Amino acid sequence: MIFNTKPFEEKMVKAIDAYEQNLAVIRAGQANTAVLSKVTFEYWGAPTLLTTMADVRVADSKTVTITPYDATTLKEMEKAILASDLGITPTNDGKMIRIVFPQPTEERRRELVKQVQKMGEEAKVAVRNIRRDANDLAKKMKKDGELTEDDVKNAEKAIQDLTDKFVKNVDAVSAKKEKEIMQI
Repeated sequence: MIFNTKPFEEKMVKAIDAYEQNLAVIRAGQANTAVLSKVTFEYWGAPTLLTTMADVRVADSKTVTITPYDATTLKEMEKAILASDLGITPTNDGKMIRIVFPQPTEERRRELVKQVQKMGEEAKVAVRNIRRDANDLAKKMKKDGELTEDDVKNAEKAIQDLTDKFVKNVDAVSAKKEKEIMQI
């Protein structure tokens, strides 16, 4: 019997996707609407994502504009952006909110790179945890008599090859983001 690594590969792909989404929130001095993807505000007593209640656009390389669908929510949206940990101050002209992304200082860029590296390590840990689960399943299947010793060895090699591939993928994604941050 051959050990099926496909479900574990799918989990690893999801781990990488989650890592990339988390990286999109890190602002690197360029206007990026993704930094607002997790900002919520109170709307009719319920926490609501800002991006679902407004037209969020990149006006130019340094500016994002937010035009609410309901003008009465403008003040709440502005408060939510200020309360978020984005470190940007929005300007409200009564009709829309403008966010200007300042150039980060050298020190701030180094902090962002450290943050990217930390998130990269967390993504690698997630991939390695999936490897551990796969290896545990292979050993359990051997114990239950579903796999032979050779099958387990082959499965462990396939799982390790998969893990190595995804760890390299995390490194590549991290390096790209770090380069983007440092080039500003």
